[in-house]
Amino acid sequence: MLSFEEVSRYSTSDLGYIVQIERAQARLTGSEDMSPIALRATMIFRREGDTWRIAHRHADPIMTPRPISTVVETQQHAAGQ
Repeated sequence: MLSFEEVSRYSTSDLGYIVQIERAQARLTGSEDMSPIALRATMIFRREGDTWRIAHRHADPIMTPRPISTVVETQQHAAGQ
């Protein structure tokens, strides 16, 4: 099962974008069970004649909330101390 949850959309006469959450179930390597997957996807569209075409698509997994200290490197950590 695949579902889409639209977050944002905007367009001009020649360009547009959609941001959405894509949800699916998948069997991950080494597992017998299906696991839920959620991707945050952005698609950029451009008009070519009378048709809209995808010019760019990017998707990344949605991470669970965690402390900023686990995401941002400190100066000590970056310097190898």
